[in-house]
Amino acid sequence: RTFDELIERIAPDQDRARQIKANRVYRELSTAVSGSQEYTAIAKLYDLDREGQFDMLVLDTPPSRNALDFLDAPGRLTSFLEGRALKAFVRPTGLGMRVLGRGAAPLLAALRRITGVDLLTDLSTFFQLLGDMTDDFSVRAAQVERLLRAETTAFLLVSTAQGAPIEEALWFGQTLESSGLPFAGVVVNRVHHDILGDREPLELGVELDKALPPELAARVAENFHDYHVLARRDERNVARLAAELDGRPLLLVPHLDDDVHDIDGLLAMHRYLFATEQHRARLIADVVA
Repeated sequence: RTFDELIERIAPDQDRARQIKANRVYRELSTAVSGSQEYTAIAKLYDLDREGQFDMLVLDTPPSRNALDFLDAPGRLTSFLEGRALKAFVRPTGLGMRVLGRGAAPLLAALRRITGVDLLTDLSTFFQLLGDMTDDFSVRAAQVERLLRAETTAFLLVSTAQGAPIEEALWFGQTLESSGLPFAGVVVNRVHHDILGDREPLELGVELDKALPPELAARVAENFHDYHVLARRDERNVARLAAELDGRPLLLVPHLDDDVHDIDGLLAMHRYLFATEQHRARLIADVVA
């Protein structure tokens, strides 16, 4: 739908927009082509920024390796729209289409006989309908590229404290830096903090034996032991991440008792994300107390 809205906005008239949206090639490109979601995201981000209705725009991307598709999309789209091949297709002389027609005529003729689809005509019509509208696409892509690199933009990574997500965060942070994008820091969610302090699980087991029935005491002690192992693992991974961040902010949100699925859950996370360093330290101390 975002592609349709974009066509409607930049087409010189409603009739041109209607013809483009009805074109077979356009319908396939707007729904099935790899990267189409990233291109529609570019269009939506451009519109929201230009409308100026919000103090801040927050874009929640897919997992990091997929997020790179979005970050690369403005540049890829600009390169495509400014490339010689496309310019040949949309040139009024139709030279590009005639060359394509000579080289691929037997294949396209066979396709037309088998499927009833005249691909050459559909392609020619599509590119001719686009015409100088490609300049609009190019301008928008370039503007989003500038927006992503602006001083007012910040890329904040969200991870958990497990080994693989930490490695992913380190890799993505390095990728942002090498791409010249404003890497602002990392939030590590669901961190297990060591509630045993300096005590070992075996010491706690002795105390539990005195207060609980043997079977229950053993199960509780095992639970404490498992949590202790997770906490030590998280501590090591977070320390490694902090060492690589070169002073960038690192915010820790503890593993909460309940899933975050409502306003109360968001407020609980808010306490850790937006607290001062001193207040956050007190909050963490309360978790392990």
